[in-house]
Amino acid sequence: MQLALSRGARVAATDHGERQLEAILKLGATPIDYEQESPEGFVQRLTGGRGFDAVFDTVGGANIVPSFRAAKLNGQVATTVSLVEADLTIAHLKGLSLHVIYMLIPMLHGLGRERHHQVLTQIAALVDSGKVRPRIEATYPLSDAIGAHLRLERGNLVGKVVIEV
Repeated sequence: MQLALSRGARVAATDHGERQLEAILKLGATPIDYEQESPEGFVQRLTGGRGFDAVFDTVGGANIVPSFRAAKLNGQVATTVSLVEADLTIAHLKGLSLHVIYMLIPMLHGLGRERHHQVLTQIAALVDSGKVRPRIEATYPLSDAIGAHLRLERGNLVGKVVIEV
């Protein structure tokens, strides 16, 4: 969200729970409560039924199909979690481009490391300038890694859980 906003994009983000939706709003994006509104509902409300140019799915699984439903004709869907069997009919009928992003694979194989360095350098500059702020919910010492995992299991997060090594 923050990266897209820093580039001037208009951003809408789905989540649920008052705390999470308020965090989206504070960042400058339009919050969508996916428990209260279907993709068709928020697509109609926010895009006049046209659909979003791009949908970035970080949830994966069954969430990929609602992502297809939210994208416009010939739109783009990118996902970081593609470990799913899904019916691609909607993607086909809408002419969507599907991008699977798993940055670690090329790095492990020694591909594109210079490009990854450039991207991470740009992100670091955005963090240094304050345009992007890491969202940290809680920090745990390595000796309490179990506590960190228990915190993740409880949910209701608006940031990352960090384990200090």
